[in-house]
Amino acid sequence: MFRALDLAAFALAASLVPAASFAQQSQNGQMMHHHMMRRQPPVIGGHAGPIQPGQDAFAAIQEIVAILEADPKTDWSKVDIDALRNHLVDMNAVMLAATVTDQPIDGGMKFTVTGSGPTRDSIRRIVEAHAATMNGVGNWQYLAAETDDGATLSVLVPKADRAKLHGLGFFGILTIGMHHQEHHMMIARGENPHG
Repeated sequence: MFRALDLAAFALAASLVPAASFAQQSQNGQMMHHHMMRRQPPVIGGHAGPIQPGQDAFAAIQEIVAILEADPKTDWSKVDIDALRNHLVDMNAVMLAATVTDQPIDGGMKFTVTGSGPTRDSIRRIVEAHAATMNGVGNWQYLAAETDDGATLSVLVPKADRAKLHGLGFFGILTIGMHHQEHHMMIARGENPHG
């Protein structure tokens, strides 16, 4: 089982991955991918039915469950959809409720990310996991530290990347260098995405 920190990942896509496909039980009991793979609405009662599930986290989980169901190699004894849901809650809290201030430091930027209650805890998990996952990628150095009301993230980059870092800011850097969907699959399969 993951530690709470390991549940957080980074790839903070604000929309949390809209559903691209879902599976539907056929009459013979075998799973088959439905029309959503081709972006066509499902047929319900002879009429085109709705496509959007109405909530982003639900859509992300629905998509992962459909992939797991379609994969005969899925080890259901390790699957942990609750862990994925917890990660999506953290992503949502950080993207929508955290407050960020930044300051230039020698070689990069320092981001101070704050929030209260559950948001503070989500900030700590997301910032620490992102720093652990991304440190050294593209010669960018990440250093995370907890604070009383969240965390700080110092990012040191090569001189050629300073304008990029400044332009991306905290929320932008959380989205680079990771493949969120793959990360979500690892969490759902009960694997440790942080090494």
